[in-house]
Amino acid sequence: MSANVTVHSSGSHAEVVLGSGGSANALGHDDWRALELAFRNLSEDIRVVVVRGSGSTFSAGSDLREWVHAAPHDVDRAFAAMEAACTAIEECPTPVIAQVNGVAAGAGCQLALACDLRVFADDARIGMPIARLGILVSPAFAARLALLAGHGLARELLYTGRLLSAAEAVASGLANRRVPASELSAATAELAAAVAAQPRAALVAAKQAVSVGLSPTRAAADSFASGPAVSYEDFQRGVTAFLSRSRHQ
Repeated sequence: MSANVTVHSSGSHAEVVLGSGGSANALGHDDWRALELAFRNLSEDIRVVVVRGSGSTFSAGSDLREWVHAAPHDVDRAFAAMEAACTAIEECPTPVIAQVNGVAAGAGCQLALACDLRVFADDARIGMPIARLGILVSPAFAARLALLAGHGLARELLYTGRLLSAAEAVASGLANRRVPASELSAATAELAAAVAAQPRAALVAAKQAVSVGLSPTRAAADSFASGPAVSYEDFQRGVTAFLSRSRHQ
């Protein structure tokens, strides 16, 4: 298990915590692999899982510092690990709730969208500001966004990189509810308790039934390796520029 992915379980509940609070809980390749394994190996006694970030944000996605001098093959491998983690969440037989504060961006956005339910702090934001980094949006990433927000808004977010506010996320279907930031943990726990109160077999059946509608995402994920994940020269320029701005902020 990665130090940036920790799992706590108690009775019918499990909690998966992302990061340690630094670097906006951005995850590296090994962290994505650990996240996948965490969901593949959950106990059958678990009826609900909450995913949250450590500290003041959910996750800014992937740790760009890994990619400064990465070869194209290594970048593609990293994106495959992200998709495998999101798929593991979607294929987890029990419901998964994302507790979103701060920012859920890029792969962090995809992680939140892979969960069954999303509770937002009222100052949280979500989006896919990845085109400027030279990242070639995969069919799976696009399908996950479009299934919830519709094709028009999905295109806008992917084309412009705009982040939605919590209110916009609820209105568009990307979030189930928003609450004051001070009430986020309690509201998520209340929802998790309501889910866990149901018989596990009924929860598993309900998730499987709803997941039939995810077939476009699954088909897109199956074709994930059909092309490169990034426009490599644009990607290297974009990552270098982003990290340079971050150091000077």
